[in-house]
Amino acid sequence: MTPADLEAARDRIVPDVVASGLSVLFCGINPGLMTAATGHHFARPGNRFWPVLHLSGFTPRQLAPAEQEELLSYGLGITNVVARATARADELSAQEYRDGGRLLTAKVERLRPRWLAVVGVTAYRSAFNEPKARIGPQERTIGGARVWALPNPSGLNAHWTAATMAEEYGRLRAAASEDDGAGVPD
Repeated sequence: MTPADLEAARDRIVPDVVASGLSVLFCGINPGLMTAATGHHFARPGNRFWPVLHLSGFTPRQLAPAEQEELLSYGLGITNVVARATARADELSAQEYRDGGRLLTAKVERLRPRWLAVVGVTAYRSAFNEPKARIGPQERTIGGARVWALPNPSGLNAHWTAATMAEEYGRLRAAASEDDGAGVPD
């Protein structure tokens, strides 16, 4: 992938991986340029989403970004707060986050997942005007879905290791398993 290929992906929209009634709908901040160029969520090398999803027990093996549709078979999906692709999340405006929160609310009300997991507490705070939100389960529900703020899996997030992220994602997995009485298939 050349720098020109990545730049050509700027502002693209990447389709969601969603279905009605998911156990957990993961919500990224917005697609990065590698994601937009490939059409696969969390595609940038160094992003820890796919390893952490496996380490936390959500998937029985580590999926590659190109296998994202397999998430649906585990009751999982992916969307974003803001749909347009940028090189960095700091290119998004406060208004884009607020608008994204409204659009995400409508999407969750329509799809009715049991949990909405926003990967990036700062994105959650901005999209839902919750400036004091912390990592973990939130008081807010959206369309019956419970909400959990997770650490951002970007390789730029030095505050969290893959292991500590997996612990937090695992807390959500345990809560989601309690809700639906199922775990990851053997």
